Amino acid sequence: MPAVRHRQRFDVTYKAPVPTGEVYFADSFDRGTLSGWVLSRAKKDDTDDEIAKYDGKWEVDEMKESKLPGDKGLVLMSRAKHHAISTKLNKPFIFDTKPLIVQYEVNFQNGIECGGAYVKLLSKTPELNLDQFHDKTPYTIMFGPDKCGEDYKLHFIFRHKNPKTGVYEEKHAKRPDADLKTYFTDKKTHLYTLILNPDNSFEILVDQSVVNSGNLLNDMTPPVNPSREIEDPEDRKPEDWDERPKIPDPDAVKPDDWDEDAPAKIPDEEATKPEGWLDDEPEYVPDPDAERPEDWDEDMDGEWEAPQIANPKCESAPGCGVWQRPMIDNPNYKGRWKPPMIDNPNYQGIWKPRKIPNPDFFEDLEPFKMTPFSAIGLELWSMTSDIFFDNFIVCGDRRVVDDWANDGWGLKKAADGASEPGVVGQMIEAAEERPWLWVVYILTVALPVFLVILFCCSGKKQASPVEYKKTDAPQPDLFYFDFLEEKQKSDVEEDGDTVSQEEDDRKPKAEEDEILNRSPRNRKPRRE
Repeated sequence: MPAVRHRQRFDVTYKAPVPTGEVYFADSFDRGTLSGWVLSRAKKDDTDDEIAKYDGKWEVDEMKESKLPGDKGLVLMSRAKHHAISTKLNKPFIFDTKPLIVQYEVNFQNGIECGGAYVKLLSKTPELNLDQFHDKTPYTIMFGPDKCGEDYKLHFIFRHKNPKTGVYEEKHAKRPDADLKTYFTDKKTHLYTLILNPDNSFEILVDQSVVNSGNLLNDMTPPVNPSREIEDPEDRKPEDWDERPKIPDPDAVKPDDWDEDAPAKIPDEEATKPEGWLDDEPEYVPDPDAERPEDWDEDMDGEWEAPQIANPKCESAPGCGVWQRPMIDNPNYKGRWKPPMIDNPNYQGIWKPRKIPNPDFFEDLEPFKMTPFSAIGLELWSMTSDIFFDNFIVCGDRRVVDDWANDGWGLKKAADGASEPGVVGQMIEAAEERPWLWVVYILTVALPVFLVILFCCSGKKQASPVEYKKTDAPQPDLFYFDFLEEKQKSDVEEDGDTVSQEEDDRKPKAEEDEILNRSPRNRKPRRE
């Protein structure tokens, strides 16, 4: 059973955020109801009846491990079901001189296997009916996280209207360079923000940090504007068009000594049969211990034969059976002769159809001016339940959106930070989930500390610096003391006498003075 971790509770009185300026839509769900939101009663086309209904359940509730009592959100409750819910804006958003900012929070409380948490901004049309909201309901923008398997996405898609044909086409933003996996797996609340500006620039932020940016004219796939020219669909490659850069040399002739019949491998004539080779013994023999099954019927099964096993006599021999010379590469092998390749004098390059003016060409220099939208909705399929949404806002003022984020998501972030364990606690938690980390900790922390202690405790004891230098007089190098110590030991061994401690102290001192007097370093006066 995993260890229970007791974390500090973030002690704060939660207060629902209130917009500090004009908004097109804002909902914190803290009133505790789905008032204003419409559950879809539609069915999904081209889907089995068993799962075609949008019957996934939605509730307004706190997170399962809420650190802010009273903070509620919209929760996708069901797994393996289609969900659809939507609501009208305070007024339609018209793309003119104001930027569009869409922001909301998501928490994958149970992680996420396969499913999305994106929003759709539903286009303002006479046909829009929220209780029939489904996957083909026209939208202007789709934005938000999506994941299946190990494919982590953060969608930004807008539907662009062809000004010549009136047909809508989806335009997808490039994939973010940032690693998105953490946002799906850490079970924390993350803030997703889309900013579209009238100059066609866009930014996508997660937790108030930019993870993707670009321009609607340059960074969408397929491009907003088609090419001025296209390949002529009626053009055909001429029959005599030669695309071969190289051709066989027509003047080349096979050499007279070229033998195409020579084999690639030949027997090694220098090989000799190993001594002890058992020519008369087969490699395999019938198993002497095998017995015919009792239910064996020779009329039905044929004559019974014992299964073959490796000949035990061959185990101690270099080999059994007829010996054959090993095969080696044939030095005279050349294979089939082919003429060498030369540059093709008639090479014309790779044929391409000619270009003609694109009859469908148009140029929209203001793709920001998208189709107005009048509702926001969630139309999702998920294999995981308990996806928590909160604090939706649609606005044209960055300051208002930032205030809304600080009063909502900012409190969640602070609460999460207060309840997080310290560095040591995080290391212990990580090691409980991945025990092999203990080895890493020992090698990177405990082992160096042990080696330092071992080095400090086992080093050779050095004489006190006071013994080396008691005055300002020049002192001998350390090797003089080593010399005295060796000389003293030699004298004791030669005389065989035991010198008292007092004499031992005086003798090295006298010899030290004598050496100091002889030291070349004593001949020069000390300079201050």
